[in-house]
Amino acid sequence: MTGYPRLSQATLAAAAPGIAVPAYDRAGIAPGIVHFGPGAFQRAHIASYVEVLLPADPRWGIAGIALRQGAQGAALAAQDYLYTLAELDEPARFRVLGALKDYIVAPAEPARAVARLDAASLVTITVTEKGYGLDARGELDAGHPGIVRDLAQPLAPAGLIGWLALGLARRRAARLPPFVVMSCDNLASNGPKLRRALIAFAGASGQADLARWIEDELRCPATMVDSITPATDDALRARVAAATHLRDAEPVQRESFAQWVIEDSLGPGMPDLTAAGAQLTGDVHAYEQAKLRLLNGAHSALAYIGLERGHATVGEAMGDARLGAFVERLMREDVAATLCAARGLDIQDYVGVLLRRLRNPAVSHRLAQIAADGSTKLPYRFLEPIADLLKLGRPVTRPCVAVAAWMRFVRGAARAGQPLADPLADELLAAGKACSGSAATDVPRFLALAAIFPRELAAAPASPPRSPPPMTISTGALRQPGAGAAAGAT
Repeated sequence: MTGYPRLSQATLAAAAPGIAVPAYDRAGIAPGIVHFGPGAFQRAHIASYVEVLLPADPRWGIAGIALRQGAQGAALAAQDYLYTLAELDEPARFRVLGALKDYIVAPAEPARAVARLDAASLVTITVTEKGYGLDARGELDAGHPGIVRDLAQPLAPAGLIGWLALGLARRRAARLPPFVVMSCDNLASNGPKLRRALIAFAGASGQADLARWIEDELRCPATMVDSITPATDDALRARVAAATHLRDAEPVQRESFAQWVIEDSLGPGMPDLTAAGAQLTGDVHAYEQAKLRLLNGAHSALAYIGLERGHATVGEAMGDARLGAFVERLMREDVAATLCAARGLDIQDYVGVLLRRLRNPAVSHRLAQIAADGSTKLPYRFLEPIADLLKLGRPVTRPCVAVAAWMRFVRGAARAGQPLADPLADELLAAGKACSGSAATDVPRFLALAAIFPRELAAAPASPPRSPPPMTISTGALRQPGAGAAAGAT
């Protein structure tokens, strides 16, 4: 690997035969898209769609804005923002992408970030669920530390909502139309929630006129994005170098399957993303709910139960006969009952596609990566389906097993003195440390976390299962039917 040249614009000609590289003039690409959170998923998924457009329409290069310090931006700058996408299939496919034109670390270069926002027509976002500062109801959390901080310093923001509000305020002051804002995070009704959060933030910051302008003018289409994207590691770097004959410090990898569903409300002057394979629809909700509850829910169930059973990756966990069968029944019999089909979306066929993807041997998706930030994922992946199942009078056994496994995961980290990657880490670790081994006191400690568990759901009696639980997770102190719906199957 050390004998290969470093990937850059000057070394593209040294790429191995058959490796796709940008065939357009990158010098003529204008960054009409600003993306907040230019991590692996954005570079593997969203940028791969944009890449298709650039030969015919050079207006849509991407300027990435990172909200935290990190080394990724410098590594990409050293490569002229080029990087390799590995599509994991049999055989794997390798492409060098050139859609990324800039990478700005906002805390270090706020003026450059402002300038890029001023010039953008479209702003896309992947900052994960925790990056929006929302409460359990999906509304702006005025007590969230990041929101409090940005409300106090609206001209020097640190968080996503603050940055967007600043960019929009500058547009309004310049008498320009707002840029279109498109959340691409795994957040149910992501567009409407983001739009409401921006209106609320503007109002809370004393900018009532801006709040009304946002309400009247801003387009925030809902979206659903999907492609399993394992983290970059040294094994990927070595594999990419061997395949491309170029050293790439920041390659990304994903399965060959990719989907981008966008609410058909972009308005004029936007990139023709359908030409790159995106779907425009009037019913994003059906797609996003199916993806969040089926694919992402399966991922979280596999993570918390699979780690308990000694597995490291999704593929390993799906190869566990009992766990694989449990997850399939969770999807087909429980979660599917809470979903509505849309045109072009057959739920049981979709489950079949998802199961094949989860079993893809070419994808090594680590469970520890999926297990992070559980407090922001549980509401959409399990708690909302549980609430719907209770309304339908159906058992909640299997989804509650997954919630119980998460509780056990948190308790295990607390007992071992391990850090927890979660925005509510302090509260969760405190609850885990306080566990005594008595379900009567331990389960309510978790259910009392109102930022995760809605009060009415935490107090709901579990519906009795129609048959014995298909899998019992050894949750010890978490066994207590009737201590709330989330404990019902533990």
